[in-house]
Amino acid sequence: MASPGIELLLELASPEITRPQDPLICFIHWELISHGLRFLGISEQAGAQEMGTERLPDGWANNKELYTLRYGRGTSQILLKALTVEDTLIVNAMELQSDKVSDVTLKIEDFIDSTHLGQYHSVYKNPVELKRQLEAKLFCPLFGSKKENVKAEKPQEKNQADDDPLRIPPRNPASRHPPWTDPPGYFPYGAADLDPLGGRSGGMIMDPFHTGRTRPRPDPLGFLPPGAVPPGARFDPFGPIGSGRPGPNPDHLPPPGYDDMFM
Repeated sequence: MASPGIELLLELASPEITRPQDPLICFIHWELISHGLRFLGISEQAGAQEMGTERLPDGWANNKELYTLRYGRGTSQILLKALTVEDTLIVNAMELQSDKVSDVTLKIEDFIDSTHLGQYHSVYKNPVELKRQLEAKLFCPLFGSKKENVKAEKPQEKNQADDDPLRIPPRNPASRHPPWTDPPGYFPYGAADLDPLGGRSGGMIMDPFHTGRTRPRPDPLGFLPPGAVPPGARFDPFGPIGSGRPGPNPDHLPPPGYDDMFM
């Protein structure tokens, strides 16, 4: 479906619509108007006291072989030229300030019914495809896509999944927790088993004398000489943990009938 407003444009421009390319130019003109531009003139050079308008002026279709139309939006101006070559219309557009250029080639009979030039409801064939080609090949190189413009204007919304503590790793680096710490608000289930020497109650090491109370972290290397274990190396302690625990006396439980203390 053509953009709203083109029906009135065709009605006003009908006296000059005599060739199949004329309503096609009207369609392109109205799409530019829909992008926020205003028509300035039918020459390459700016005239005196130009006022932007939505309609095409008298004489816009005097040259059926080469159409020259100029549009403006703010400080930007677009020069559009459409050249008729046999049964095709070659359309070129250039932004005068940045020298951006775009073009599209349209086969006239694919989009215009030449037997109904003055009838809005019959003259255009496949207007959806015509709009798609104009948007992709003629307008996007100059203005960018409409989706990109909407995305740039829409403020970014916070993603609720960024703060998901079960996501590995979190998407938002600012929400990452320091290594080896429990996230706030979570009970450290299994922490004593993961770090039996961390001073937590319970765990894999049985301690009947300090159950339910925190205790100083023992030094598993207290009985080894300095440098025996390289820094940062994984070390599984063997033997009694720490140097402060009393060990068993081998004379406490001698064999029956054994009384020789020098043996």
